[in-house]
Amino acid sequence: MKNKRTPPLIILPPLIFLGLATLFILGIKRENPNNLPSVFINKSAPTITDVPLDGYNPVSIDEIESPNIKLVNFWASWCPPCRAEHPKLLELSEQGVQIIGVNFNDNKNNASSYLQESGNPFTSIAFDPSGKTAIDWGVTAPPETFILNGDGLVIFRFAGPLVGTDYENRFEPALKDALKD
Repeated sequence: MKNKRTPPLIILPPLIFLGLATLFILGIKRENPNNLPSVFINKSAPTITDVPLDGYNPVSIDEIESPNIKLVNFWASWCPPCRAEHPKLLELSEQGVQIIGVNFNDNKNNASSYLQESGNPFTSIAFDPSGKTAIDWGVTAPPETFILNGDGLVIFRFAGPLVGTDYENRFEPALKDALKD
């Protein structure tokens, strides 16, 4: 009787499958699978381009380092979730929350027209057509909103529109906590 030996390449696909399945299961079972942490938490906010959207105030270093809590919101006029969160941004602005806007990967005429039609919640608006500022901040897709403390440190990152239960359960409490300090 011949000694049959199993070729190593036959064992490799099941081992790869088992490894990937283990990674997927660990990813699903982590504490908060929807949370995308930012490497900037408790660090100084990255720079924002000083090029303003035409007709709007530019973002200044003094504004970032002002002693009050502020939001930095990355948005685009072509982005449906950005449009969905816009009423909430207007509401927050009316409540006195300072919001710095960064319009990225957009056309300046479309962005300006959108704000003229829908209202402007921003104290200043940076225009980032190439998305370089968004990349520097680690933005994955619009909209994303960051909470900065009075020292210009990033204290919270929220990926997605400021609407719904995720907003109510995560962003709203983080903003309230920040405003208490």
